[in-house]
Amino acid sequence: MNLETMYFVVELIDGDYAHLRRTDQPSEGTRLVARALLPEDIREGSHLKYEMLQYELLQ
Repeated sequence: MNLETMYFVVELIDGDYAHLRRTDQPSEGTRLVARALLPEDIREGSHLKYEMLQYELLQ
């Protein structure tokens, strides 16, 4: 299990999914994540922190 801290920006919201791009390793491409796993208030351009299997919206 990978428990490292990762940082993302929401590139695109597409229905029930969001395309996330890692900001600390942008060469990885985008990651498709179900919106049910993300904070409710996300928007395109929102910054997220992923840690301990949870996404947190950064201000």
